[in-house]
Amino acid sequence: MRAPSLDDLAALAEAAFAALPAAFRQMTGEVIFRVDDFPPQEVLDDLGIEDPFELTGLYHGVDLSRRSVLDPLPQPSMVFLYRRPILDEWAERGDVTLAELVGHVLVHEIGHHFGLSDDDIEAIEASAD
Repeated sequence: MRAPSLDDLAALAEAAFAALPAAFRQMTGEVIFRVDDFPPQEVLDDLGIEDPFELTGLYHGVDLSRRSVLDPLPQPSMVFLYRRPILDEWAERGDVTLAELVGHVLVHEIGHHFGLSDDDIEAIEASAD
């Protein structure tokens, strides 16, 4: 059996996004989803992360809460999913499907696109349990 590829995870991310409510997808707007094996070392250094397996996803862009119609057009917002850390977490947990974990990471990073902090997202997740 082979490990899921970058394309496999990209397909899972696309399916997870397509499964979200239409209103949520519409509010998200233009966001580029990208799957890489690991984050670049520069990103890890900027975030103060030593172990590349600690970062499963990352939002890059100007979040919607900080945008203004007076601002120049921002660079496209991007959500990065990191295949190897996601696969590692999936194998360690064993209590969720890979599709569920990819969907969770994707929605978490879209939360940052909406301007939510990690604490905000954790509070929302805790209230949903």
